[in-house]
Amino acid sequence: MQLKTTHVFILGYLCLAFYCLCTADKFYNRGNHEWTKLFMVQHWPTTVCKEIENDCRDPPNYWTIHGLWPDKAGECNRSWHFNLDEIKDLLPDMRHFWPDVIHPSPNRSQFWKHEWEKHGTCAAQLDALNSQKKYFGKCLEFYKNLDLNSMLLKLGIEPSVQYYQIVDIKNALTSVYGVVPKIQCLPPEQEEEVQTLGQIEFCFTKDLHLRNCTEPGVYSPFLQDALLTDETSMSHGLSVCEDGPVFYPPPEKTYH
Repeated sequence: MQLKTTHVFILGYLCLAFYCLCTADKFYNRGNHEWTKLFMVQHWPTTVCKEIENDCRDPPNYWTIHGLWPDKAGECNRSWHFNLDEIKDLLPDMRHFWPDVIHPSPNRSQFWKHEWEKHGTCAAQLDALNSQKKYFGKCLEFYKNLDLNSMLLKLGIEPSVQYYQIVDIKNALTSVYGVVPKIQCLPPEQEEEVQTLGQIEFCFTKDLHLRNCTEPGVYSPFLQDALLTDETSMSHGLSVCEDGPVFYPPPEKTYH
């Protein structure tokens, strides 16, 4: 009788544990991971290297991809691990347009791993982004279609030792793309210095159409958290640019 009671107790305990795990999984995967827009983020490698103050060697002299980030969501499925084999067809473009500016080969895939596991698993709510190949492929498509490097040159905005005005850059980009981007800078280290252009973000709806990055008076605490914490240590010092002059730094080897 005692043995039977013990078996019933153990069976009941296992059922309760299984129920708790299922409930926790449901809460985790369907919890506070809803998002409303995507940030397609590009950064200027020269500023990235200045920001981190590490031994970046010959960073690209063109804008590169930082990531594709849903707002208000992060690490939506920790069991969905990054698999480099799933994007092997994309690797030539990934290496050129989405390099790990800070960590040279062979660690470059760690950057992509971070972007997928933190942001891609949330973006995967959309059928158009519900695999690693779709997620990285769509971001590459956005990058090529936006063609930020060429557009800036056509607008007469290029790396220079002379300063630009933030409002001029924002207005010029808005005139081309028809939406207001978000521009982020590295704040000056000393009072006599000016902010340094570091990152430009374009925003997309869930239908994958361009939209304004912010509405008047709207602030995104999630994005600021992302910038101040763990974006591969590549955005911890950036913030939305202040009105006024900005330095768009040429690659150091061109002016040192």
